[in-house]
Amino acid sequence: MTATPLRALPLDVLRRRSSEKWREYPAEILPLFVAETDFPLAPAISAALERAVRIGDTGYVASQTPLPEAYAAFAERRFGWRPDPARIRTTADVSMGVVEILRREIAPGERVVVTPPVYPPFFDLVDEAGGVVERVPLRDTGSGWELDLDGIEAALTAGARAVLLCNPHNPTGSVHTLESLAGLAEIAERHGAVVVSDEIHAPLVQPDAGFTPFLAASDAAARVGFAVTSASKAFNLAGLKCALMIAASDEKTAILRGLPVEVEWRTGQFGVLAAVAAFSPESDAWLDGLLAALDENRRLLGDLLTEHLPGSRYRMPDAGYLAWIDLSDLGWGDNPAKRILREAKVALHFGPAFGAEGRGHVRLNFGTSPEIIREAVQRIVPLVGA
Repeated sequence: MTATPLRALPLDVLRRRSSEKWREYPAEILPLFVAETDFPLAPAISAALERAVRIGDTGYVASQTPLPEAYAAFAERRFGWRPDPARIRTTADVSMGVVEILRREIAPGERVVVTPPVYPPFFDLVDEAGGVVERVPLRDTGSGWELDLDGIEAALTAGARAVLLCNPHNPTGSVHTLESLAGLAEIAERHGAVVVSDEIHAPLVQPDAGFTPFLAASDAAARVGFAVTSASKAFNLAGLKCALMIAASDEKTAILRGLPVEVEWRTGQFGVLAAVAAFSPESDAWLDGLLAALDENRRLLGDLLTEHLPGSRYRMPDAGYLAWIDLSDLGWGDNPAKRILREAKVALHFGPAFGAEGRGHVRLNFGTSPEIIREAVQRIVPLVGA
């Protein structure tokens, strides 16, 4: 049965929010930059948080919570993969989990592969963990993007010690194939390297695209890998601070168990309560409705760009609510989002922040209403030829 698409909140309500998306710019700017969505919370999440406030359940996060089991059941329902809850620990957010794992898997100064164009904080997280970024860009196949396994192997052969994977990939919305992930795992194992897979966008994979968790790609992946994920992107919970670090082998589980207790204590109490509700079966229909809304929006955006900005190049993403749009042919320079912000009053994410491969690109957040998407494109159109 086809899910009924969720409806985003109206603009006047959204402007009452106090989060980054709605406070970074003045009211005349349409904010489509940071990865927050404009939908109401899933009812189960609202109920869990309201209940906690009612009884003052605002203390320290417990050393044992229902979250690992809730996520394992969610992953089994949605991805056909059930991680062992005993191999899961929590922390404040995915970025913190990545850094804490890398600190224990690489020595200072060792190189870590990233695959640009990629989520901008990846470059800083490697540095924070004491590593050095080794860039191996995605391969453009002409119809999509894929991991450059030959390039990654060359980097590991030359001494890189880890791969920081984005699965699904931000900003392209690409979903890496089972074959590609298994190939990456074999390469990493052959060179004694580790793979840390950021899977925060996994709940947002469209049903027809499928999703393979890295740790489920092969036996080798289970041996060499970690996954770090959260309910925050799909359920718009970033401010509540909760992420999961997952292992699938005894060796990697020992790394997680060896992390200082403070790493886990950084998890937000409200983050845990909200994530348990998000990953419960009660929220599945809400998530299906979100995916249906995002499916409509990604198609709408493609139609609008084709009709009104024919010089743009856009590939419909298979996951998430972030559109990676190439505006190079419009002649708006390496960072077209600057002109769009200044003259069209639409805030998009700066393409070059994702690496050199982002020159001439913008990232647009379509996790909003069709009306706001139309308004954004209509504002940008007059810049063509101006």
